[in-house]
Amino acid sequence: MNILIVNTSDMHGGAAIAAFRLMNALLREGENVKMLVRDKQADHPGVITAGGKLQNRLNFYLERGVIFLRNGFTKQYLFDISIANRGLSITDLPAFREADVVHLHWINQGMLSLDEIGRIIASGRKIVWTMHDMWPFTGICHHAAGCTRYERSCGECPWLRTPSRNDLSHQLFLSKQAVYTRGRITFVACSNWLRELATKSPLTAGHQVVSIPNPINTTVYIPMDKREARHRLNLPEDKKIVLFAAVKASDPRKGMDYLAEASRIMAQQHDDILFLIAGNEGEEAGKRLSLPARSLGYVAPQDMPGVYNAADLFVTPSLQENLPNTIMEAMACGTPCVGFHTGGIPEMISHGSNGYVAAYRDADDLAEGILRILYGNDAGLLSSEARRKVLSEYRQEIIAQRYIQLYANE
Repeated sequence: MNILIVNTSDMHGGAAIAAFRLMNALLREGENVKMLVRDKQADHPGVITAGGKLQNRLNFYLERGVIFLRNGFTKQYLFDISIANRGLSITDLPAFREADVVHLHWINQGMLSLDEIGRIIASGRKIVWTMHDMWPFTGICHHAAGCTRYERSCGECPWLRTPSRNDLSHQLFLSKQAVYTRGRITFVACSNWLRELATKSPLTAGHQVVSIPNPINTTVYIPMDKREARHRLNLPEDKKIVLFAAVKASDPRKGMDYLAEASRIMAQQHDDILFLIAGNEGEEAGKRLSLPARSLGYVAPQDMPGVYNAADLFVTPSLQENLPNTIMEAMACGTPCVGFHTGGIPEMISHGSNGYVAAYRDADDLAEGILRILYGNDAGLLSSEARRKVLSEYRQEIIAQRYIQLYANE
């Protein structure tokens, strides 16, 4: 079976990392798989590129340009929506012609146009589409943020400056509906939460919708000696360390406002806590905390297991999530996690067993969860349960076999 995974990038962003890990997991199971991307960053022979630098840049700016114009020359919501008016042609590529299965992942920002998606669906190949956000079953948005208009046919879009019944979201919804009828699609949600939302959209009607989590290599993300991990990072041994990681730490959607308020509450009770921040703009984020913070800046993926092991817990106050790779990585390292009750987070963190699930947007409860994990008496049990959850549900061998079975089903 020849499998072609398609994603905008091979390493940039959570969807890219998940797709790249799936490719490697499938290769380890003996499958013939390639990954087609616009932006290649990893030196991997299985990753191939499409389009030239000029063409890719033009597609990106022409799509964002239309959104900018249609939204009244404002950058607000510029990256909250995608319209897929531009993209690369991949159906003539040898890798596509040889493929028995075409496995789409995150294909936005100039990777694939809606017209090209239609040609892919109509090609007669097995089409699997892993959804890393809501875009495949909404008109234009990546996260509906509580809006349920996608359950009908969109319109009156809150992400548009001048919403109406026949606005851009409704028009694109109808276009997607026409494109999706050109063949059968197996939609895969990374979480049960996303699967349930997807089944409510008319866009998935007549197609299969299943839930399969992202994979992780549990021989790379492993528990290590905490003292040694801290020594390598020059971190104190006498502090309780709370790790926060994000591509852009200051992104409001990552919940820094709530983490800052939680730190203020925590500082009133304890002074032996150190926040460790991994990601761009970490120093800016750290200045907002009421407890000492150290920024590591960007951390290469191969170095993250050591960072997770240096921490006593990992916190993700994110307001929009599907199935965060960071939680999975931390848990695989035996690091308990604390996060809000949103998206697929409650599926990953078993409240009280391997971490703490705080009430959504509740800084007081977030602080309560962090302190309970840090100063409870069951640190060893929490750690072992976190690792056990990953081994039983997210281990790459398990996920690869689930996908192989899905590919084989007619």
